[in-house]
Amino acid sequence: MPKPDRQSYKKVGDNAESGSQPNPDMAAPPAIGFEGLQEDPPPKSEHIGLEAYGDGRSPKNGAAPENIELSESNKEDEPLKDDKQPKKAEKKEGADLYFHDGIRRIDYILAYKKGDSEKDVRRAAKRHEFENNLREEGIELEVEDPEGSADGNTVFVKLHAPWEFLSRQAEVLKVKMPIKENDMEEPISILNCLKKIPSPFDLSEEFIKPEPKYFTAPFVREREDEFVMEDRESFFGMSQRNRMVHEILEKCRYDPDNKTKFGIDHMINNGSYVAAYPLHEGDYKSKHSMLTHGPQNDRHLLYEEWARPGRWYKYQPLDLISDYYGEKIGLYFAWLGFYTQMLTIAAIVGLVVFLYGCISLPFDPVVSELCEAKSWVNYTMCPQCNNRCTYWILESSCFYSQLTYLFDNGATVFFAAFMSLWATMFCEFWKRRQNELDYDWDLFGFEEQEENCRPEFEALAPDKRVNPITKLPEPYVKFARRFPRFMASVVSIMFMIFLVLAAVVGVIVYRIAIKTAVAASGDAFISSQASIITSITASCISLVVIMVLQNLYDRIATWLTDLELHRTETEYEDSYTFKMYFFAFVNYYSSSFYVAFFKGSFPGNPSEYGKVFGLRQEECDPAGCLQELFVNLAIVMCGKQFFNNFIEIFLPLILNFWRSRTGRKEQKAGKGSYDQWEKDFDRSELGPRGLFKEYLEMAVQFGFVTIFVASFPLAPFFALINNLMEIRLDAYKFVTQLRRPYAARAQDIGAWYAILVSVGNFAVLSNACVIAFTSSFISREVYKYQFDKLEGYVDWTLSSFNTTFFEEGTGPDIDTYPDFADGGLNGTRVELCKYRGFVLGPNPPFDLKLDYWKVFAMRLVLVLVYEHVIFIVKFALEYMVPDMPDFVKNEIKRENYLAQQALEEITRKDMVAKRRSKMPDGEKGASASGYQ
Repeated sequence: MPKPDRQSYKKVGDNAESGSQPNPDMAAPPAIGFEGLQEDPPPKSEHIGLEAYGDGRSPKNGAAPENIELSESNKEDEPLKDDKQPKKAEKKEGADLYFHDGIRRIDYILAYKKGDSEKDVRRAAKRHEFENNLREEGIELEVEDPEGSADGNTVFVKLHAPWEFLSRQAEVLKVKMPIKENDMEEPISILNCLKKIPSPFDLSEEFIKPEPKYFTAPFVREREDEFVMEDRESFFGMSQRNRMVHEILEKCRYDPDNKTKFGIDHMINNGSYVAAYPLHEGDYKSKHSMLTHGPQNDRHLLYEEWARPGRWYKYQPLDLISDYYGEKIGLYFAWLGFYTQMLTIAAIVGLVVFLYGCISLPFDPVVSELCEAKSWVNYTMCPQCNNRCTYWILESSCFYSQLTYLFDNGATVFFAAFMSLWATMFCEFWKRRQNELDYDWDLFGFEEQEENCRPEFEALAPDKRVNPITKLPEPYVKFARRFPRFMASVVSIMFMIFLVLAAVVGVIVYRIAIKTAVAASGDAFISSQASIITSITASCISLVVIMVLQNLYDRIATWLTDLELHRTETEYEDSYTFKMYFFAFVNYYSSSFYVAFFKGSFPGNPSEYGKVFGLRQEECDPAGCLQELFVNLAIVMCGKQFFNNFIEIFLPLILNFWRSRTGRKEQKAGKGSYDQWEKDFDRSELGPRGLFKEYLEMAVQFGFVTIFVASFPLAPFFALINNLMEIRLDAYKFVTQLRRPYAARAQDIGAWYAILVSVGNFAVLSNACVIAFTSSFISREVYKYQFDKLEGYVDWTLSSFNTTFFEEGTGPDIDTYPDFADGGLNGTRVELCKYRGFVLGPNPPFDLKLDYWKVFAMRLVLVLVYEHVIFIVKFALEYMVPDMPDFVKNEIKRENYLAQQALEEITRKDMVAKRRSKMPDGEKGASASGYQ
């Protein structure tokens, strides 16, 4: 909400920046229930719409400054033009934020292209009806001559919302405005005391001053003088103004004979307009230093204190972001900042766990034993593929065992449990933080009280019903009509899921084929690196497939959600969100799930290998599959983030540079000014669900950080580095590269909160299974319990096989020891080889050992105990952390009390007025004094 003492910046015309001059001696209006001093309202416009829509008359409600060129007389959709393109006069800085009279602020811009075709004539008729309806709503319009645009063919229609429109619309939308300064103090606590300690992360209070808090109430025109108001022109902030104009644009009709023909979105879709947007508040850079001249506007301030890369370590100015872009975007950046702060703790713990692995690596007996397994007599390993692969020595897996130990050590279980609890604390503390922001930004009850039906729903809903709350008829879709639409969505989603699984199977076949080819190569070094080469290349292919399928499904999900006909924008976004995330979950994590839980789980033994589509299933290295899971996670997670950041920032940068080249050339050559509405027109658009991709990117990252963190303790650290860049890249994109979006509102982060909670709960089970079945934690502990030592563990996990019992057609073509084998074995036939597994041998029957069942039983015990303990602690934490701070609850009660007090005061005044109206004139004074 706007703050009365908000820092103001110089506008065009100096003293003419508002419709009337505020009285400097005017006292602030008192609290509700009393008459406050109020300046006279500005004169009402006698002529709505300027010369572009009339007969060439000058505007009657304000004189244009001498240094601003007025546009020539224009017809409705065909502005007059000379044979020669006019030269645009240089304008005073900030003049392009106002109408030509220099007084009325531009609240919205509509842009369209001129044309002479039959289709363009129909579009002109739609625009004529649409703009006439806007005038009837009270919107004032002014048209720029297209000859002044960069291409000479683009017409810009400027919209201004006068006080009469804003006050009426604010009352309809129940916009909350300040009635009294918040007189409650936050309780003294350790956290509040710590916040007051200066730190290098704090924002500069010289430019971003703490804004005073106010109690608010829904605006009512009849009680205008009870609100804290300096003047009418600045009472509603720019974000509130463009939001109220956008509300009318969404519902304004352009065909009087067809009720389904309405809304600016439809007008853009049918080509009548090419863009609709509010203006940025001037340039984001200044010729002068902000230290000496201060910020020239809010956009400049946001760039200097928020979007510049040099501010990467600073807190975000959330109130300023919310005031400029609206609460929905403000909540996104608040959530992203809070998530990044919480990641700092997880990243530090993850680094400690990783460093513990690095320090303790030289002292681990299992790694040492495997790296010293150089004897061909005792550690000859069975071939890794059929026919072409040869026997190999266990010592060649030394590197993989060392890499695995860095992430699979004694601290792994602790870190997995810590991250499960961290996810719970993150969700719970964000809920508290969100409630604080909801109160500060007047968002409580917004979705229940203010959200209207989507225009598409009103136009296409085939049925009607009586709203149980308002008792008024409204559009409705019966269950019998909605069910087929829902089933179509389910079938389409399942088809896409099977398509993802088919892609995963394709990658599995690739892994099997490439590992066989690399392992069978003649070069000994390359053969020894078959596992890591396969993992890296397969992960890169998975990343490419993931990005392609994600973009394809985005279009399908949009079509399916449109088909479902959701009533409100919130319902629409929630449905779209669940579709996209469900697909993204399968798309991004399926390859990691394969490596973690399925690869090497059913390899069989040399007498009967496990097969996939007739191909021998790939096996895990004797050191395990955890290092391959780490490689896959690192490539997919980091590669996705790099690709998304590149697309988000560089693509708009390139497009904006190309589109704005003509305007910049004209301005540089002195041919005219490059006006703000044209600069913004050349910028990229955020889109109706522009924040969705930002949330989806972070939600997928949250899954990588929590679901597989047991195998990748550095995931929180890489996520933290990415997010520190992400905040500033997003800020830079919003401030410099995108058009200013209309200030949408939202009470929360929508369906994303439920998704994050679900992912956090799923991560408990996932990490339990990774520790139990993918890591060597359980097998180590079982061996240590049995033998009270770890020496001999490697040999215990290997099984022996008599090479005469190879499955037919699977034995190696070269069945002798290599020439460099020790012990005089070179050139002799290999009779015994070893492989990873708990299988009896070396001769048939090849049944599972008792040790296998011991390890398997303890793995199940770990999963059950781990997830029960963690869930109990999680639920205890959820119960202990209240959703809303006590001081916020008290502020809400105080605000409700003041609103009730104001209502009682108005009722009392009405009773006095009615009683006095019924009394004789001689009794009115005495009687009134008895009530007042």
